[in-house]
Amino acid sequence: MKRTWAAADIPDLSGRVAIVTGASSGIGLETARELARRGARVVLACRSEDRARAALTSIRSEIPEAQAAFLELDLASLHAVRRFAEAFRGTFDRLDLLVSNAGVMLVPRGRTDDGFEMHFGTNHLGHFALTGLLIDRLLASPGSRVVTVTSAAHRFGRLDFANLMFEERRGYSRFRAYARSKLANLLFTYELQRRLEGSGTIAVAAHPGGVATDLGRRATGHRLYRALLPLFEWLSQSPGEGARSVLRAATDPDLAGGELVAPTGILGMWGAPGVLPWDRKRVDGQAAARLWEISEELSGVRFLSDDAGSER
Repeated sequence: MKRTWAAADIPDLSGRVAIVTGASSGIGLETARELARRGARVVLACRSEDRARAALTSIRSEIPEAQAAFLELDLASLHAVRRFAEAFRGTFDRLDLLVSNAGVMLVPRGRTDDGFEMHFGTNHLGHFALTGLLIDRLLASPGSRVVTVTSAAHRFGRLDFANLMFEERRGYSRFRAYARSKLANLLFTYELQRRLEGSGTIAVAAHPGGVATDLGRRATGHRLYRALLPLFEWLSQSPGEGARSVLRAATDPDLAGGELVAPTGILGMWGAPGVLPWDRKRVDGQAAARLWEISEELSGVRFLSDDAGSER
């Protein structure tokens, strides 16, 4: 395994197809840009068409030969997720890379179109459903992988299966809800890799570190976060630097399934991306399996069952 890694290490991606969710700005945009630079056909899966078009213009102005396109995706609506999957399947017969990057952070208490707590429904369930609806395209593409972007906040997350959506108002906070969704991202990667074992497709998690992006700046309703935001931004990396962990997780041929890529600097906030050991206190195999079953029930998307090993 390499001791250091940089964007220059990304191999030629010509002929490969990639989806990057939340690619209109920040880490997602920088990830899409570098994948396109290396020859991949990149689909920017975004909620806002205007922001996505601006992102495409930015990519093409820097990389005139870029093969990039926009498809609308709202992860807070399972209907919209299915519509995106149908549109993608109607155009592409393969999928080499799914980068599940989009998300919400510290937004006010709310519900998705399907009634799920906003952080959990968007950050976890939307991506869970998207992966399941495209799993056949991934399995049909040799060497494909799913990269799920998590956060160091997962360390503070707790899955209360009796109160998964914070139905009880007591105990709810924006940070607890966000941390829970990021823990779910990590557990999803763990269980997805277990179910993919031997298929040729792998699942990898990525933690970008501290990054100054619009995601954090939009969390203005959280008083403590707003007060500390100038300090966070001073300590943080640029979106391009933060994207390094995601890009390594997405393209490093030496990575094995189930690995976690994150910055190797102080507190995991910045630095070159490296492979970190799983936090065994947080990644509980039984909890991951139960979360998978519940996610199937809630999303209505069932795939990679233990008995069938494929979508059903």
